[in-house]
Amino acid sequence: MATVMQKIKDIEDEMARTQKNKATAHHLGLLKAKLAKLRRELLTPTSKGGGGGAGEGFDVTKSGDARVGLVGFPSVGKSTLLNKLTGTFSEVAAYEFTTLTCIPGVIMYKGAKIQLLDLPGIIEGAKDGKGRGRQVISTARTCNVILIVLDAIKPITHKRLIEKELEGFGIRLNKTPPNLTFRRKDKGGINFTSTVTNTNLDLETVKAICSEYRIHNADVSLRYDATADDLIDVIEGSRIYMPCIYVVNKIDQITLEELEILDKLPHYCPISAHLEWNLDGLLEKVWEYLDLVRIYTKPKGLNPDYEDPVIVSSKKKTVEDFCNRIHKDMVKQFKYALVWGSSVKHKPQRVGKEHELEDEDVVQIIKKV
Repeated sequence: MATVMQKIKDIEDEMARTQKNKATAHHLGLLKAKLAKLRRELLTPTSKGGGGGAGEGFDVTKSGDARVGLVGFPSVGKSTLLNKLTGTFSEVAAYEFTTLTCIPGVIMYKGAKIQLLDLPGIIEGAKDGKGRGRQVISTARTCNVILIVLDAIKPITHKRLIEKELEGFGIRLNKTPPNLTFRRKDKGGINFTSTVTNTNLDLETVKAICSEYRIHNADVSLRYDATADDLIDVIEGSRIYMPCIYVVNKIDQITLEELEILDKLPHYCPISAHLEWNLDGLLEKVWEYLDLVRIYTKPKGLNPDYEDPVIVSSKKKTVEDFCNRIHKDMVKQFKYALVWGSSVKHKPQRVGKEHELEDEDVVQIIKKV
C-alpha cells in the first residue's frame, strides 16, 4: 500500500511542478493516466488481505426505491439530519468522528421509500485510503443521489476538499458522461478525429494516454472540446455520474448577508437540522434530483390504489419496467395495459409493453387468458 501511496504522491508533486501549456500537455496527459491507474489499484486491491472489503457496518443491503448518501466532514450535523428526517438514532455528540459505521434510515416521501445512509465523516485523503475513506466512498458509489453536508461557517473550503476526494474515487458530481467515442480495434493504430476545434487534446497526447493503458489500436472521436481527464474516464469505464445536493447546515449561525452569498451556489439547499429549518425544502429537492416516477395500480373492477405507488426511474419507465418492478413473471403473462394519465391521449388507452409512462399515471394490466 505504501509504495502505491508514494507513487501517487510523486506523480501529484510532479504535476504540481509542471507548467500547463501546449508543450507539456502530452506529458501531463501521461501523468494523469498513470495517476488514474494507481488510484484504481489502491481502491480495488488485488490481494484478499488488502482491506478492500466493505468492513463492519458498511455492508448495508440496498432497500427501498432509492438510496441517498450523506457525506461530509466530521461534526457538520449529518447524524442530526438523519435523526430528524428518518427517526433513526445515530449517535450525536459535540466531538469529531461520532459515527464510525454506516447508519441506514428510511424516509417515506410521496409514496416512495428512500434509504438514507449516514456515512462516517470524510477526512482529507479518503481517496488515498486514509481513515475509513475507501469503505465510505465505496458505499457512496452505490447511492442514487449524494448529499454533501457543509457547515455554513466554512462551506466553500469543505466543498472543494470533498469534491476532490469523490472525484479521486471516480464519482463525478452533477456531470454527464463525456460525449466522445472510444472504440478498441485489432489493427490500424490510433485514429483520432474531432468535429470541433481542440484546445486540450491532440493526437500525441491521445497516443500517450492510450499507450499507458497498453492500447495501440483504437478509434477516438470527439464531439466537443474534451480534456485528457475525459478520455481517461472513458477508457477506465468505471466512473459514476451522480446528482449531488450541497446541504448547507447550521444557517442559524450566520448572517442574512452571508446566506445571500451562499444562495448563489448551484445545487444548494440551506437548512438548520437542529432547528428543523427548511427540511421540507430539502426533501423536495432530493425528490427532484432522484427523478423518480410514481405509477398507481388499478386492479380490475376496483378503484386505483393511490396509497402505494410503484416507483420507477424516469430513465426506465416503460410498461415492461413497471411490470418487472411488481413481479419478474408478470411480463410473461402480459397481454396489454390500460393507462389513464398524461402519457396517453385517451383515458383509458390500450398500450403495449414498450409504452413510456409519466408521473402519476394509473395502469391496469390485462393478462393472457
